[in-house]
Amino acid sequence: MNGAESLVRSFVGAGVDVCFANPGTSEMHLVQAIDAVPEMRAVLTLFEGVCTGAADGYARMRGVPALTLLHLGPGLANGIANLHNARRAATPLINVVGNHALYHIDYDAPLTSDIDTLARNVSSWIKSDSTAATLASDGMAALQASLTARAGSAGQIASLIVPVDACWSDAQGVASPLAPPAPPAVGADRVQAIAAQLDGDSVIVLDGAGLSPEAQVDAARAGHVSGARVVFSTFPARTDGGPGSPRIDKLPYFPEHVLASLAGVKRMVLAGAATPVSFFAYPDMPGELVPEGCAVHTLAAGDEDVAKALADLADALDAPSVGYAVHEIGSQNPGTGRLTTRSVAACLAMRMPEGSVFCGDSGGGGAAFAPTQQAGSNTWLNLTGGSIGQGGPAAVGAAVACPDRQVFALLGDGASMYTIQALWTQAREKLDVITVIFSNRTYGILETEYRRLGVNEVGDRAAALFDLSRPDLDFSSLAQGMGVNGVRTDTVEAFDKALTDALEAGGPHLIEALV
Repeated sequence: MNGAESLVRSFVGAGVDVCFANPGTSEMHLVQAIDAVPEMRAVLTLFEGVCTGAADGYARMRGVPALTLLHLGPGLANGIANLHNARRAATPLINVVGNHALYHIDYDAPLTSDIDTLARNVSSWIKSDSTAATLASDGMAALQASLTARAGSAGQIASLIVPVDACWSDAQGVASPLAPPAPPAVGADRVQAIAAQLDGDSVIVLDGAGLSPEAQVDAARAGHVSGARVVFSTFPARTDGGPGSPRIDKLPYFPEHVLASLAGVKRMVLAGAATPVSFFAYPDMPGELVPEGCAVHTLAAGDEDVAKALADLADALDAPSVGYAVHEIGSQNPGTGRLTTRSVAACLAMRMPEGSVFCGDSGGGGAAFAPTQQAGSNTWLNLTGGSIGQGGPAAVGAAVACPDRQVFALLGDGASMYTIQALWTQAREKLDVITVIFSNRTYGILETEYRRLGVNEVGDRAAALFDLSRPDLDFSSLAQGMGVNGVRTDTVEAFDKALTDALEAGGPHLIEALV
């Protein structure tokens, strides 16, 4: 077999059997290898940002990486925005990026670029000099790297930049997977020291591995017995909730709201989380959002065994397994008449099937988080890196990973246009994804930020840079053009009917909600 086939067969043997692809000429031998290995599922996307976002959503749901197949430097560049989100989410992901033959690079052909430098922005591991003899083992090293937890924001993206001559030359066979290192346990002394200080003036901040259902329960146990609050980071990568799950709030977005929510906190305990910081710098506003006089303690960093540290903390406090606050089943009343963001959220919570997956982006979709916790078991995948255009692609990946679960993509109208091509892949793969467009025909967050400058009147020229009308985006036609049923709604009754019809029909649908 050649190098390309040895790589693909090695990945399949290691349990990596999904590839989100947008290949080009340099990847033809890899495409041929995928054709020869039927166990590898290849999913075509029309834009690399869909490819990378789908791989992110897939891995967040499965816990194992998918592959991306990207074409040279420009292909990787097109996918970097959602790789940025995946890096911030610490998603295990493997980029396979085709490159020219090593001897051809010196000719400076039109598509030649410094792929390593591009990859370095989003990758924790890079290999770009593979040969046919090493390609399979390099792939297994990439897999190991993607499954290795790291501290800070380094992420878990491995980028294997593959010279085409390594693909076409004869290989030595498949390679075996390499076990990733187990995250080190947190010492008992650290756990005991934090347990001794936890009280009603404390807050425990969860992120990373501290977001698992088991870790949430242990954090809630510790908070209940000590009086400490437990919160998620503002944009956690994945949360699982619903009635009976611990009632845990997310930190707000704007810095003044974060500081207000943490007022009076004397001790902040980080479990897989970083110290809260402002998304952007603002005049006369601190960048690090820690109340004055508050001590910050790290229970477990991202490269440590966060879940075990939380379990040990709860046990050190002799915390009972019951008694902490949980989400209760609640009724939803979306009302009637004109649609609002709140009524859309209520309809979603009222109609969502058990086990639904919600993929967020910018826009009004976040309003559905609280009501869905009162409705049924659910999973939320959030916009970790602030790079909009994640929701639709992540929904593709989530639906491929979990075909038995209903997936919702909750998108702002502006954000949806970054990766609208995700609809085509949803149609081609017949995925159970319902896309809801919160359509206010503006970049609403930018108008909000502009007004935070103290501007009372937004001038015409400034307003034009936030306005998404003239012409209005016709989302139902855009959806139809990519094979997805689309409908526009402007009343609660119409939205509820469209949602009910979509759930009954199955497959991909788009509902534009004029809010």
